[in-house]
Amino acid sequence: MRSHQPDGTEANGNLPLELDGFVGRRAELSGLARALDSARLVTVTGPGGIGKSRLAARVAGGRCAPPDGVWRVELAAVRDPEFVDHAVVEALGLTDHTARLPRETLLAHLAERRLLLVLDGFEHLVDACADLVVELLGQVPGLAVLAVGRRPLSVAGEQVFALGPLGEEEAVELFRERAGRRGLTVGDAPRVRELCRRLDGIPLAIELAAGRLGALSPDQLLERLDDRFRLLTGGNRDTLPRHRTLRTAIGWSHELCTPEERLLWSRLSVFAGRFDLEAAEYVCSGGGLHSDDVLDVLSALLAQSVVAREETATGVRYRMLDTVRAYGAEWLEATGDAVRLRRRHRDWYVGLATWCELDWFSPRQNEVAARIEAELPNLRCALEYCLTDPDGLELGRHLAGSLWFCWVGCGRLSEGRHWLERSVEPEPRGEPEPGPGNEHARLKALWVLGYVAILQGDTVPALAALQQCREEAERTSNPTALAYAEHRTGCLALVSDDMPRAEALLRSSLARYQEIGELNSNVLMGQVELAMARAFLGDLPDAVRLCEDVRRICEDHGERWARSYALYVLAYAAWSEGEAARARALLTECLTCAHTFRDLLGSVLSIELLALVTATQGDPAEAAVLQGAAAALWPSVGLPLFGSAYYNAPHELCEATARERLGDERYEECLRQGRTLGREAAVARALGRARPLEGLPAPRGPVRHTKVPFETHEPAASPTRKGGETAG
Repeated sequence: MRSHQPDGTEANGNLPLELDGFVGRRAELSGLARALDSARLVTVTGPGGIGKSRLAARVAGGRCAPPDGVWRVELAAVRDPEFVDHAVVEALGLTDHTARLPRETLLAHLAERRLLLVLDGFEHLVDACADLVVELLGQVPGLAVLAVGRRPLSVAGEQVFALGPLGEEEAVELFRERAGRRGLTVGDAPRVRELCRRLDGIPLAIELAAGRLGALSPDQLLERLDDRFRLLTGGNRDTLPRHRTLRTAIGWSHELCTPEERLLWSRLSVFAGRFDLEAAEYVCSGGGLHSDDVLDVLSALLAQSVVAREETATGVRYRMLDTVRAYGAEWLEATGDAVRLRRRHRDWYVGLATWCELDWFSPRQNEVAARIEAELPNLRCALEYCLTDPDGLELGRHLAGSLWFCWVGCGRLSEGRHWLERSVEPEPRGEPEPGPGNEHARLKALWVLGYVAILQGDTVPALAALQQCREEAERTSNPTALAYAEHRTGCLALVSDDMPRAEALLRSSLARYQEIGELNSNVLMGQVELAMARAFLGDLPDAVRLCEDVRRICEDHGERWARSYALYVLAYAAWSEGEAARARALLTECLTCAHTFRDLLGSVLSIELLALVTATQGDPAEAAVLQGAAAALWPSVGLPLFGSAYYNAPHELCEATARERLGDERYEECLRQGRTLGREAAVARALGRARPLEGLPAPRGPVRHTKVPFETHEPAASPTRKGGETAG
């Protein structure tokens, strides 16, 4: 579902719900629209398959959107109530690197906004959603909520809109429309009407029946369906409740499948949300279904409307409606094959995360980020399975650590910290001594946890994790973990203004990396951070030398993210040497890249320095606007400029210059103007464009993220020459 922000940028929650082929529901459309006009909380309820999500999406998308848009949150794939707030933060496109809870981030973001929030598929998370909705509506006057589920939230002020089945005419219209999609013409025969009546006008049941028209005529469909109803009710059709009608229709469709189709249907239920063909071929093969046959069987399920196909930014993906998936999950449990399938699912996504980490140090960083974002529901499912399986703890640690680039680089610090802390916490019974090689996963989780905590400004837990990592690395003679622990500690010293200590630690860690043959985005960021320390200590030539070396290596490997931070330091050096035009060119490239990666920290640092360059080039008013834009972004990053005197010096110089030329009143006016800019508009303004950047991804519901200063940055997966950290 798409909407627009006040700054003109297009925003979207999760993937927009397809509304093509929407049939009927004229009275319900107007009724739900009236309900939204009269109440701030409206909940569309009804049994599975009745069409709640489509109706809600059509009404929300067809109304005059509130000033701050319409945002849809898909909750069907969220298994843990703790992640309800995270899901809303992600759908709203927010990135927050502070230690604030997601709820606090939501309240701060929504405080002055007017928007409609659509919570779709909340029935398995009722308590968590009810708690969230009550607090948001109580503290955000401009918020309205449209909830969609099988039961009400049961909170004060809720207006329930109970959705019933389609009327006979609309049901027939839907059946004919779905038949037409398959190139079949179905007349308005009495048997078609009787079939729709037998299916109680339930849209999903009608679509499943229409999916069989390639093999069966309407008469044959009705005959087979009647046989099943008689078996269940002893011939009394009136005794079958509506929810049993749908289950019967699904079961009937299941019975008409071939053995291979039923097998794949049940196995696909292990996926959380969407999945791709490669995942299905690996996870679902074996035990009667060869991987080479999965595509043909999947195509048959697509033709029968059991599975839906979607074109996404990461390619073709598939999904099952929750009702259909749940039916398959019951069959999977009944076959006794559920544990094996869940382990294959876990293994696939552990492998995917490992590959993505390795592939981060390559020209494919954009693709890696998009792929991980698309796979988050399944990665979360794999993490939960690992960390609740006594035999899966080490894999869970490996997975949580390997995804550090997702937590740090894609704006998910809070979620990353949740998984990392769970992975390293001691087991209640006491943790057994790790076997040979297993300590590596724990040590990696520790240094990644320390890194995440540094980025959140939480120094005490960061130091504790890094110290523990270092001590255990020394005890177990693990040079890789020791290098990373030392590196992260150097990052902390850098943002804490302890430049001599930062330089010593960073030099030592870089020497350790070289000794073990480690080369990846993390290592290069360590060199950029060392350059920053040298620049702050007054040795600009050495800083330039270090960053030019990073720039060359990045260009050799097609790496763009670490390169953008090297460009930032080079821009600082160019400005210091009086080359404002060159500094602007470097910062333009740096900001463009940071925005492409949704790196909020890199973006705000670039805007801050562009403000100083702009003031130097004689436009103090625009410099003040850019400072205001940066000020609006910092609360989502953390303490402005890390509370560092070194990082703050260019900002103070810019402010003093602009105030002197504009006067206090005009400066504050420009500052206020900049604060009103959204992230996309701020970036466009800093780059001298009057409209949002074309060709760069608009911030997503979550946006990609930020990191810490140049120094604290590190990409995610690092491939290394010898496999070191990347290999996990």
